[in-house]
Amino acid sequence: MTAPWSPPPGVPVPDQPSTPPGEPAGPGERSPSGTATESQPQVEWRRLHKVTPVLNAWKAAAVLLGIAVWNYGEELAALELPVLQKGLFVIGAIVLGGLIGLGYGALAWRRTQYGIGAESVFLHSGVLWRQQRHVRLDRLQAVDVTQPLLARLFGFSSLKIESAGGAGSNLTLSYLTDDEAQRVRNEILARAAGVKQSAQPAGSPPVAAGAAPERQLLELSSGRLIASLVRSAGVMFALLLVVGLVVAVIITGSFRFVAGALPGVLGAAGYVWSRFAGEFSFRIGISADGVRLRHGLLEAKARTVPPGRVQAIALSQGPLWRGKGWWRIRMNVAGYGAEGDQEGSTVLFPVATEDEVRQILPLVLPDLGTDAPVEVLQAAMTGRGDDHGFIVSPRRARLLDPWSWQRNGTRVTRTATLLRSGVWWRYLAIVPHERTQSLALTQGPVERRRGLAGLDFHSTAGPVRASAIHLDVETARALLLDLAERTREARRHAAPERWMQLADESTRTPAAELRAGFAGVLPSTPDRSSSL
Repeated sequence: MTAPWSPPPGVPVPDQPSTPPGEPAGPGERSPSGTATESQPQVEWRRLHKVTPVLNAWKAAAVLLGIAVWNYGEELAALELPVLQKGLFVIGAIVLGGLIGLGYGALAWRRTQYGIGAESVFLHSGVLWRQQRHVRLDRLQAVDVTQPLLARLFGFSSLKIESAGGAGSNLTLSYLTDDEAQRVRNEILARAAGVKQSAQPAGSPPVAAGAAPERQLLELSSGRLIASLVRSAGVMFALLLVVGLVVAVIITGSFRFVAGALPGVLGAAGYVWSRFAGEFSFRIGISADGVRLRHGLLEAKARTVPPGRVQAIALSQGPLWRGKGWWRIRMNVAGYGAEGDQEGSTVLFPVATEDEVRQILPLVLPDLGTDAPVEVLQAAMTGRGDDHGFIVSPRRARLLDPWSWQRNGTRVTRTATLLRSGVWWRYLAIVPHERTQSLALTQGPVERRRGLAGLDFHSTAGPVRASAIHLDVETARALLLDLAERTREARRHAAPERWMQLADESTRTPAAELRAGFAGVLPSTPDRSSSL
């Protein structure tokens, strides 16, 4: 934790209060009158690194170059000038854009500052339109440290603070030095966990929060990642398309088909590259402040998901992965929103074996809520029928699900609901009771005639879609009432949002006890691959 920011000589101190307008000063925050409460230290206002305008200048240069090429590219190409002179025009556009970006970035940097209080993280920014935003620490969902390629080369990072309000309420601090980004992340996570800071003598600098010890659990090898991509639908589509184009060119002797199919080939190639670059060297670890995820080839990302922030989990397996027993594990986290899946932020582990699934799942769901967790999980992943307590679709659902009606199943445990589906593409959704947002009974006209109904589980935006389909209508109604009661009880006994604070001992469930004992993370040892 760095010392409070003090402006350089000649730069006036911003006259806005530390507390955003319209909000009372929280504990330890400076009130508009300039006084601070005595219970906690005041909010420390800090600057981003001075190199931030330089790292952002290339964006303006790229935009200006794109506009110039789009509007004047044909005219420039038609001019009867030497190639060197045309190149100088392009270089001039790039330099001009960079200077404009650098000037605006310098103004934006001077008007941007952030602060960390006892209850919130604040960000004040804007040149023409001022913004004063804050994220409450008890609504914190994740903290990401991102290193884009250019910033990574010079030792800088961007810190993204994910809030439960979704993508529009997140805060991004770009850029900080790598060490400073780690210190700020540690401080935010420590405050969000409810760790009490010891009182310091007046006038002395506050003690920096130390990094929570981390132990790496699993790492995805590049060989398995490449093999999984080769067995993916995107690569298969691209290969079939290329083969078809080659055959068409050989038969017709014309290349007119290539231009029309080129966007499809480029799209498939871009998808495969984004998966490879984004999931390269994927590692998952555990620490007292949550699950640690690190990955990325060109853009390195280090994400920390605090305990209890995962709203739902999904396991999926394509037909070409079945021989290897591979599963893709994704999650819903409130802060990432719907676009998190496109950025890879919702991936818990890209390619996991069944043994690795049994190691990873306890990190986000310490207690599966059954006396036979390994058997129940195996039945949920690969089973059929009503073994191990699964509720399946009745035989009259064969008209709607001729192949998968016995595969569709719902299993309710003490702590979560498991929903399996799919024969060729297997899918398993796990929704903890305490994270269920709402439930809905659905019934279409054909289902109504055959006495069937579906049950939808509403979660935060993300890749996980949880539904129990084509159940007997009376079974679905009874399940709805049972789950509504379980959800209420689970929320009432849930662990506190600040996971280092102890809950009321009289209302804590075994799952909450387990989370509190290990700061929300169940430790694993190498020989735990066969158990939950």
